[in-house]
Amino acid sequence: MVAKIESGKSIRGILYYNEDKVAILDARLIMASGFAGDIEKMNFSQKLNRFKHLTDLNAAVKTNALHISLNFDASDKFNNEKLQQIASEYMERIGFGDQPFLVYRHEDSAHPHIHIATTNIQKDGQRIDVHGIGYRLSEPARKEIEIKYGLVRAEGREMKQGRGLRPAIYGDKPTKQQIAGIVTGVMRQYHYTSFEQYNAILELFNIKADRGAEGTRMFENKGLLYSILDHKGKQIGIPVKASQIYYKPTLGNLEKRFEAGKKKREPHKQEMKELIDHLFFRFRYLSEARFREELLKDRIDVVFRSSEKGQLYGVTYIDHANKTVFNGSDLGKVYSARALSLRFEKAQDNLSLSQDKTKLSWKQDAESLQIHQPTCLKLPDRTGFLETLMAQTQAERSFKVPKRRKKRKKGRIIDQDQQLTL
Repeated sequence: MVAKIESGKSIRGILYYNEDKVAILDARLIMASGFAGDIEKMNFSQKLNRFKHLTDLNAAVKTNALHISLNFDASDKFNNEKLQQIASEYMERIGFGDQPFLVYRHEDSAHPHIHIATTNIQKDGQRIDVHGIGYRLSEPARKEIEIKYGLVRAEGREMKQGRGLRPAIYGDKPTKQQIAGIVTGVMRQYHYTSFEQYNAILELFNIKADRGAEGTRMFENKGLLYSILDHKGKQIGIPVKASQIYYKPTLGNLEKRFEAGKKKREPHKQEMKELIDHLFFRFRYLSEARFREELLKDRIDVVFRSSEKGQLYGVTYIDHANKTVFNGSDLGKVYSARALSLRFEKAQDNLSLSQDKTKLSWKQDAESLQIHQPTCLKLPDRTGFLETLMAQTQAERSFKVPKRRKKRKKGRIIDQDQQLTL
């Protein structure tokens, strides 16, 4: 299980994000703790006012909203009751058991996960301190819950969640809602340092951000248009303005995240390098396709940028496990597009050489078979013995058996002797 806690200044925004998912059937509200009445009958205003009642008690606190997500391995199986138990226990362990909170079960990705919306303002107006809540309270709670419920542990890279978000498909669901869900998820979850990196992530989910032509009002005001991409990578359908999405993912707001992205991704830089180094160690010769395939097993997408002539000039590594993005140059020369290009060329040359050697070997074997013919004994000359034998008559082929010589009986001789005696 992976737990993520984001603090913010707008509980309204957190509710909009989750309720938009509910509207397109990508999420369900499965629990409302601290709320009176039937959750199925609560409208948006009732949910918002329950939180607003508390936040108004301490207007001086601006960062008063928490958006928590609990992410599970794809092999973990849950019903709503079990997820409710896990959510309640987790909130109790991090000190939010008495706070009102809403639990949404999201179904827009390959792995099961829930989102929790709450506030850190208590009923007496006091603020719950959330500084360092991740390592102080969330991590111990996560580990204990993993053991208690037999969940796949989050240590290392054991969890299999794929890319997390589900790619947009034009016509599958309303365009604006698909774009808003993916853009919001990428904008808030990933750590990127440039517009190009941000767009590289989006394009993996069939979304593209466009600044428009230079000199236009949108370009000058740092606005953006978001479109869905078809299977050929071309924009399709009516684009959506950044200002129409609740979190306002304009270029101006994205730039505020670039510097923070550099700091948040830094702890994962060495891990990325070691994964690639291990790959180079395992495979002496590595093709581009094999390189992509092997890194994807560790939930890392590799995005190459090529010229019209097919020459690589840039590479971006997108780590979906740690939500980090690095250009090859950020990691070092050996991870750059130029260095990779040389490796791929060497692998291709080695493959061609191996094929040539195989062909030569086959040719030499064939020639050897022609030169060294096997030695066999010469067949004897034809004698016609069988034909001669078959041509003989039955008489000629029969064998004469000599007659048996009869012996005189001894008795008769005795009689003659007796006659002579007489």
